[in-house]
Amino acid sequence: MLANTTGHHLTAHQAMIPRLLKPFPYMCGSRMLSGYKPKSNVKDSYKILELEEGCSLDDIRNSYRNLAKKYHPDSGSSTADPEAFIKVEDAYRVVLSDVANKKKSKENKEEEEEDQFKTKAPQHRHYLSFEGVGFGTPSQREKQYMQFRVDRATEQVLEYRKQKLESQYVATDLMRAKDVRESKKVKITQAVERLVEDLIQESMAKGDFDNLSGKGKPLQKFSDCPHIDPMTHNLNRILIDNGYQPEWILMQKEIRETIERLRKGLVASRSKLGEPMTPYRQKQWNRICEQFMEDIRKLNKRIDSFNLVVPILSRQMVHFSADKEILRAQKTYEALMENKEAPDSDTKEEEQENVKRFGWKSSLFKWLNLTLK
Repeated sequence: MLANTTGHHLTAHQAMIPRLLKPFPYMCGSRMLSGYKPKSNVKDSYKILELEEGCSLDDIRNSYRNLAKKYHPDSGSSTADPEAFIKVEDAYRVVLSDVANKKKSKENKEEEEEDQFKTKAPQHRHYLSFEGVGFGTPSQREKQYMQFRVDRATEQVLEYRKQKLESQYVATDLMRAKDVRESKKVKITQAVERLVEDLIQESMAKGDFDNLSGKGKPLQKFSDCPHIDPMTHNLNRILIDNGYQPEWILMQKEIRETIERLRKGLVASRSKLGEPMTPYRQKQWNRICEQFMEDIRKLNKRIDSFNLVVPILSRQMVHFSADKEILRAQKTYEALMENKEAPDSDTKEEEQENVKRFGWKSSLFKWLNLTLK
């Protein structure tokens, strides 16, 4: 059954087909043709599809789709033309065939180039594979290499098992030695405890403990403060009795000594500069203050560490203010200067009174004091 251009179906019997013509299957949807040979050349096919040689497959498909919509008989458009559509179909197949041939020729060319490089490689490189194991043909050498790998893997497994067993034996020996040491230690401890107990019982039998102070009274194990851990209290008491101090006490002592040293150093630096404060001396004082601020910053970090370890909340310390400490040093310096000026004024007044009372004798006493000094 065939279809004409108007869409009517026609029936053809086998007798109506000439014997010289070979039948070929024809499907309108997929256009599957057997024994199809295009008649037009490649350049004309590119012109029919309105393309140029070297275009991509996407361009070819898009152009064919647009022309098929334009000339296909079933499209219902005014430009529908069966003959033009057949030409577009033939051109599309020719162009696809040309693209496929070019791609295949390109791949063959690349393979030929690779073969040329392979043939140019030195022949001894063929023997660099298989880690240099074996001899003979490549297939023989491959079998020998596989056997070599099996033997090597077996040796590695045996070596691993050997090392594992050795480590187990070593660990067992260490455990035995440790058990022996622990047992000896337990025996010594028990012997010492028995000896001490025997000595205590012997002394009690002799009456050596009858004259002890606090006989018959309970032991004072804990302190009066209920907020302190008994274990911590006993440990601290033992350390203090043996000359040791807790960490937070040492840190507190260190912080106090450091701040006193910094204060004295700042006052001494200010006294060394003296009066009046010239621009050069002011620069020196500013430099001294900057160094003092850096030392205070480090000291405050030390205070943070102290607050983390101190067991009592009331013993925690606050940070020192560098500005307040500088003002304090300035006031201390001013007080020292006032106290220094007051004795000088008193001595001057006494000298004037002595001159009035004794006259030349006072100057003589003054000279004698200087010479004696």
